[in-house]
Amino acid sequence: MNRRREDLKENLRRRGLFLRSMIANPREVGAVWPTSRWAVRDLLEMGDLARARTVVEFGVGTGVYTEEVLKQLHPEGTFLAFEIDPALASAVGARLKDPRLRVINDSAENVEDYLEGAKADYIVSSVPFTSLPADVRRSLLEAARNALAPDGQMLILQYSTAVLPYLQSTFPKIQRRFSPLNIPPAFLFACSAAVLADGARSVEEAPLEGSVEKIPYVLASLVLGALILLLLLGRRSISRR
Repeated sequence: MNRRREDLKENLRRRGLFLRSMIANPREVGAVWPTSRWAVRDLLEMGDLARARTVVEFGVGTGVYTEEVLKQLHPEGTFLAFEIDPALASAVGARLKDPRLRVINDSAENVEDYLEGAKADYIVSSVPFTSLPADVRRSLLEAARNALAPDGQMLILQYSTAVLPYLQSTFPKIQRRFSPLNIPPAFLFACSAAVLADGARSVEEAPLEGSVEKIPYVLASLVLGALILLLLLGRRSISRR
């Protein structure tokens, strides 16, 4: 019982941190609720992190992706996790004590400075690219492409497909997948740095398996999300009176 109570307190604290960050920096956060673990797992399944030696995360947030990456990462792997919000970076760094993990309070645009000549096998990100200023978006995607190993991939979660043209201009090959297990439902992209033999660019659909048995979770999440949004809108309406 005490363990459950502590887990609940920690979960509420993390969500509180997320909401404060979202209110302070809406363009950088780009969501009203942390990504669900189901959606994160759907995204990571598009890669093979167990074989990776170097993984990078653009935008740690509350550490939902960070935790899942650590579960799948090779025991001798290295994990660099970037977060520009100092409060979020500090909270995740204090909570996740793992020798493979280094939480960095800096822009991911500087990723190569921290890789020290190494290349990333995977870069994981849910940064809301379409809401960022064009120069920042371009800089982040170019930094990711340059930091990837020749056979590396950038795994990206977004809330619309509007990001696709920007990804296509940066990466030669893209696989995409839809994940309904999130609030709101998410679009997943696996972007490859390797240039295709004929120099062409491609976008492929990657089917998502095993979603049917998760429908109860989806419905519960949607109901919870709707209640939270109504609560936020209600408070905002009261504050304006």
